[in-house]
Amino acid sequence: MSRNRKKRLPADPVRVTVESLAHDGRGVARVNEKTVFIDGALPGEEVTFKYVATHRNYDEGAVAEVITASPDRVPPRCPHYDLCGACSFQHLAPEQQIVTKQKVLLDDLRHIGKVTPAAVLPPLTGPHWGYRRKARLGVRFVIKKDKLLVGFREKHSNYLADLTRCETLHPSVGGRIGELGALVRSLAAYDHIPQIEVAVDDRQTALVFRHMVPLSEVDQAVLRAYAQANDLRVFVQPGGPETVAPLWPEHIELGYALPAFAVDFRFAPGDFTQVNTDINRAMVERALGLLDVQPEERVLDLFCGLGNFTLPIARRAAAVVGVEGSVDLVKRARENAKRNGIVNATFHAADLSADLSHALWWQGGFDKVLLDPPRSGAQETLAHLAKLKVGRIVYVSCNPATLARDAGILVNDYGYVLEQAGVMDMFPHTAHVESIALFTRKRR
Repeated sequence: MSRNRKKRLPADPVRVTVESLAHDGRGVARVNEKTVFIDGALPGEEVTFKYVATHRNYDEGAVAEVITASPDRVPPRCPHYDLCGACSFQHLAPEQQIVTKQKVLLDDLRHIGKVTPAAVLPPLTGPHWGYRRKARLGVRFVIKKDKLLVGFREKHSNYLADLTRCETLHPSVGGRIGELGALVRSLAAYDHIPQIEVAVDDRQTALVFRHMVPLSEVDQAVLRAYAQANDLRVFVQPGGPETVAPLWPEHIELGYALPAFAVDFRFAPGDFTQVNTDINRAMVERALGLLDVQPEERVLDLFCGLGNFTLPIARRAAAVVGVEGSVDLVKRARENAKRNGIVNATFHAADLSADLSHALWWQGGFDKVLLDPPRSGAQETLAHLAKLKVGRIVYVSCNPATLARDAGILVNDYGYVLEQAGVMDMFPHTAHVESIALFTRKRR
């Protein structure tokens, strides 16, 4: 027998009691002393499950039947929930989802960083449905089904799920998933369009169609007509991100506002912006409240992007310096500052893992720092940051594990105190945990 032959999975359902919930939203049980992660299972439930994969140290399964349900179980709103891999928590009551995410954060801080916050911030919550304003939808023609699919991948698979709608996407797109599939199928280039990028601002919805061959005049006319009929904005992308261009109308300007700080932003559809407008507004207010910016202070904003935190800080500080690795986002941030008449904010493109102490903008020192790094965290930045000896650091994170690691470094290596930490429900119904933490420097 070939040693590479796939191991046959047990065919019969197995009955277990679920012990806990993993960080990715799956129930955790044990069968013959081996851990099994079970999609769709909640702590305390008695369920039967079927195996979907086996590994040396653990197995994976999916619920076949719930025998004794948790009081926190709710019916999933999406008809595709059992198939689509985009969501993992729809069977858990939303108010319990955020409690679970808070536990993930606190567990990671304790176990990874060996730290505990002096106070836990109340969670920031917002709309549970139709909140998602940025997404990248896969597009694939399936010959066996003679159907073009648009959407997200299936659970445990690289195949696209056969969807008709998405309940977490903004309604301007979420209700049109099946319709978009039919639209692309009607194009001559239907099998050369691998993705549709979604960007929804405060007023309009933009779709970016990536195409691997030139679009004919007829195909372009079909996309224009669809956009006009449905009040959508359409871009085309024949190559890399730099090739994105408006198709209809000829000029498209996307933007969002932070009314509490009297600032508004312009962005390109491929720029990084927060997916959840309500949570972003509340998050910026919380971050500035924790930072406690005073009128005479100079503030450093690391991983500043297009200025989402920088420009609000500028409304309160004497000066703010935003630093970002992307030259394009720095350009956008400068344009946004100028658009808002903000003259006390400067922006620089730099490698944030490097020693930046030689930079002229670093020389004046800073009173406080805000950082919002990518999922990999800010470990390489912390040693340089510690040299500034700022009294207050606010850290916004999209990955509780790397926040916990970095919190341990700030507290145990550089003498900071973790004053407060909490979660924000940026991505309801998913296992994604957005969090924020305040560090203050011990007085010597």
